[in-house]
Amino acid sequence: MEKVNLKEKFNLFNEHWTPKIVGELNEQIVMLAKLKGEFVWHKHEEQDELFLIVKGELTLRMRDKEVHLKEGEFFIVPRNTEHQPYAEEEAHVLLFEPKATKHTGEEKFDVTVENPERL
Repeated sequence: MEKVNLKEKFNLFNEHWTPKIVGELNEQIVMLAKLKGEFVWHKHEEQDELFLIVKGELTLRMRDKEVHLKEGEFFIVPRNTEHQPYAEEEAHVLLFEPKATKHTGEEKFDVTVENPERL
């Protein structure tokens, strides 16, 4: 394993809602994603999901509340919690979750990424 420079990795892609794998540890993956606009409502029945804001702001909508995150903040969406990420302007996000986590949970949408690219 070599050190990872987040800024350099974010500069390697422009797509929104298409997470890229940048590391693995203990059956967990570390991914980077650029987010803009709203994503689909989905849940991960068996996995928690950590969203860490590297740049910009992100709102995590859940059925009973919204959590607004700014640079340097993170939130863990508990397993089996339906959520919809939303970013008015482009946000750069680090995601940390188990390898078994499916991009859009058990449902498939046009935006579902089956096999994230490795950077």
